[in-house]
Amino acid sequence: MATRTHYDAGTPCWIDLSTPDVDAAKEFYSSLFGWSSEDVFDDDGVRIYTNFTRDGKVLAGMAQHQPEMDGMPAMWNTYVATEDVAATAAAVAGAGGQVMLPPMEVMTEGSMAVFADPTGAVVSVWQAADHIGAQIVNEPGAWSWNELMTRDLDAARAFYDAVFGWQTDAMDMGDMGTYHVVRGGKEGIAGMMAMPDDMPAQVPNHWGIYILVDDAQAVVTRVTELGGTVAFGPESSAVGVLATLHDPQGGSFSVMQAPTEDG
Repeated sequence: MATRTHYDAGTPCWIDLSTPDVDAAKEFYSSLFGWSSEDVFDDDGVRIYTNFTRDGKVLAGMAQHQPEMDGMPAMWNTYVATEDVAATAAAVAGAGGQVMLPPMEVMTEGSMAVFADPTGAVVSVWQAADHIGAQIVNEPGAWSWNELMTRDLDAARAFYDAVFGWQTDAMDMGDMGTYHVVRGGKEGIAGMMAMPDDMPAQVPNHWGIYILVDDAQAVVTRVTELGGTVAFGPESSAVGVLATLHDPQGGSFSVMQAPTEDG
């Protein structure tokens, strides 16, 4: 198991879950993926964050909904690495985005900010200090991919190019349409696609996350056993077997089973 120690600026580096029920989410994701959890407390003994771990290495995080989010479902968040969170915030405003949470320090861990792109999709940035991001990625049971689904792909692509310098390559996904892979590394660093026409109007433009798994069907079965729901799949695609799922608090996430050598 390789340990990640650095993320270049402009690369997704972390995911965390905002949820109305931290303890229930702990039980769900630990049962589903075998994750352990470690709580972080403030000086008054109040839990302020939870890290999901494997073998002592962090792979995702979780926090209780803020009071203004009461009544909202759980939500997985995507973080992109930056070397200067204040400069990124300025770039967001200049590119037509909205600064939802201005740059702030998170103890000695690093600094963060939360933005909405011009299509309304929310994304966060992370300037690392003690915490660099996920130490385990791209392994079964770990986070492996981030994907923007939006109803205005052109506006989104222009925004992320202006803020992060992202360029994309088009990939034909057959019935699923054209997929836009953000250049970086051997296989890209993220993806973007147009929201399908049949997607309910109440589903907002959003960033989603993928967890790599050995057996997508087994995960789908286990999700329902644990009180979650299946939104899509499992279905084979050019990149593997995919499924989109909801945890019992409504948090949406996807899983991907990599294709075998024989397809």
